[in-house]
Amino acid sequence: MASLKAIEITDDDFQKFREFFYRKTGINFETNKRYFVDKRLVERIEATQSGDFRSYFVKLRFQASGEEVQQLTNLMTVNETYFLREEYQFDCLVKSILPEITQRKTDSGPIRIWCIPSSSGEEPYSVALYLMERWAGISKWDVEIISSDIDTGILHKARVGRYSARSVQHLPKAWLNKYFKSVGDDYQICDDLRQAVEFTRVNLAEPADTRPYRNFDVIFCRNLLIYFDDVSRKAAAETFYDALKPGGFICLGHSESMSRISSLYKVRKFPEAIVYQKSLEAR
Repeated sequence: MASLKAIEITDDDFQKFREFFYRKTGINFETNKRYFVDKRLVERIEATQSGDFRSYFVKLRFQASGEEVQQLTNLMTVNETYFLREEYQFDCLVKSILPEITQRKTDSGPIRIWCIPSSSGEEPYSVALYLMERWAGISKWDVEIISSDIDTGILHKARVGRYSARSVQHLPKAWLNKYFKSVGDDYQICDDLRQAVEFTRVNLAEPADTRPYRNFDVIFCRNLLIYFDDVSRKAAAETFYDALKPGGFICLGHSESMSRISSLYKVRKFPEAIVYQKSLEAR
């Protein structure tokens, strides 16, 4: 089998791949990610027995099924997270956002929450846990949680719902005992919570994927847009705008600011967090 040194990824190869991957996913790899990208390209070149970058790139571009693009995307996307990450936003959800949404709600339909990217499921399950444990309205209102990711492998892991001790370390002990069971060194989330979240594959850069996602009250899109360039960020902001109901809210990561991306949203400064809102008058 070829070694890492035997398969060369030239500067031109890297540029070709970077442009291709950007068109497919909206993710733009800077040159400081070169080692990360090269290593994973070589891994797939070896796994597919393509021999060299040129042959592999032909397969990547022209394979009818798109299976290899998905395999490589699964490798290239970073999925580092844990339960209750940036917990202040979940606090904001139950103390400020949901009370405002329910106060003006006139229909009997469910409150709809979209988490993207889902990663391995810690974020959407954290939302579900917070609603169960910290929001009195859960006894009155139906809530629908949908969580999406481009990575099919990580979606499978999310559906299984089995986590390491590190992943659950910030959960209150009472929640861990109530909603998880120990499986060796890991923790398995209970079936009720697994069934509370619907996991779907979505490529945010593909309009055909995002078009069905509409009428959400709240979107969590945290620590994804930092991997996009300005053009992709603006496109994503417009996609989320279309996905939200009038008056709906979007929560970004702590280092992200919608104000620097798009003028479509209004900044809302709640006691717990700064979030962004689609105008109530928007249609």
